[in-house]
Amino acid sequence: MPVHLSTLATYYGRGHHPEPPRHLGTRYDQSGKFLPEPGNTVVCHLVPGSATEQALVDARARYMGMPDAGKLAFTPVESYHMTLFQGIIEGRRNAPYWPAEVATDTPIAAMTELFAKRLELFPGRADFAVEIVEALPTGLVVEGATAADRHAMADWRNAFADIFGYRHPDHDSYQFHITMAYLIDWLDDAVLPSWQTMLDEVAEDIRRRAPVLELRAPAFCSFEDMNWFEELRVFGTVEPVS
Repeated sequence: MPVHLSTLATYYGRGHHPEPPRHLGTRYDQSGKFLPEPGNTVVCHLVPGSATEQALVDARARYMGMPDAGKLAFTPVESYHMTLFQGIIEGRRNAPYWPAEVATDTPIAAMTELFAKRLELFPGRADFAVEIVEALPTGLVVEGATAADRHAMADWRNAFADIFGYRHPDHDSYQFHITMAYLIDWLDDAVLPSWQTMLDEVAEDIRRRAPVLELRAPAFCSFEDMNWFEELRVFGTVEPVS
């Protein structure tokens, strides 16, 4: 699916955004350094050494060579993942992003222990395949490759919502993605046409080289910032990751 210039302008262009990007100052600073923002999540990491990983490494290099690339805080390749279900995160301690029966001042580490305990007997759900939809300045939009895959992903999300005890407002419309960068500042409108061309080429290259993205099994993870997501339990295995 080609990226439309109007979409880039609306979501990434300076002309539409007098305010700073929303994660600036909490998730990363003006230099692009990631800041402490602990939490937990359920993700599917890229398979290390796979054709998918190499395609995204090459895409990252193209992003970094673009005009205004200095306005992006790039995440490390080893952190690349598709979020299957959002856990809790420091700085967002209110309903419906937090289980109603748990005190909102509970430490993040204790929340991770609580969720891990709740997940001990969860066997997981059906396998699914994922494909790229489009490339954006911040990464890739992805979805289940078939209707059955999309149904399976929704089934996983519904199960986690029941176990964790909350549903985000976008629970049913959540856009699956692989984050490659965050905006430090908005892109100048003048560079958007060249970004549009590059993004369409990147999406087509990934689609050709990795028609089904090579992802690891879903894993419950903890994190301190956006540099690394530590797998605590990989679903389909009996024991936690040691």
